[in-house]
Amino acid sequence: MTAGAFDTIETAALPASEAQKFEERAFGFWIYLMSDAIIFALLFATYLVMLGNTAGGPTGQLLFSLERAAAETALLLLSSVTFGFATVALALNSRLRVIQWLLVTAVLGVAFLFLEYGEFGGMIAEGAGPDLSGFLSAFFALVGTHGLHVSAGVIWIFVMIGQVLTKGLTSPVASRVMRLGLFWHFLDIIWIGIFSVVYLPGLT
Repeated sequence: MTAGAFDTIETAALPASEAQKFEERAFGFWIYLMSDAIIFALLFATYLVMLGNTAGGPTGQLLFSLERAAAETALLLLSSVTFGFATVALALNSRLRVIQWLLVTAVLGVAFLFLEYGEFGGMIAEGAGPDLSGFLSAFFALVGTHGLHVSAGVIWIFVMIGQVLTKGLTSPVASRVMRLGLFWHFLDIIWIGIFSVVYLPGLT
């Protein structure tokens, strides 16, 4: 079920003014998501342009770990599945299940961030920081921006858990959960692009 379909179903019984507010928020969210996609497209393009500008420093073959990148990918893809279970629980109006699956998703997101920030810390400790070369600047900009989005998503998940606990599965809360799900799945798609464009070619 898409966010638009969900809003249509849930706002059918609301007054016209409230239904209009829901539609405006949904439209605003899609504008945000498209603008975010443009930002990541620019970051991907910048990375590809700067790929060979290592300034005599280390390349991806020396810095990247396929095992770590694969673990990060598995965690994020699994979190997308668990968020899907939260969405199913939302459709079934199961408050406890929604909270449980959101919590599992948040834990997986935190585990992903632990690995990613650990990678950044290790690279910087070895002297391969973002100021060393154009390649590393583009790498940290792209992967770091994604990491910041995941961090924001984890915080958003905990906020929604609090709202579900205090307010229940009301129409506004359920609509926010659905939009959060779209945002989370969007981050998974971006990560698949990062894994395919950054890590796999960088290790060959």
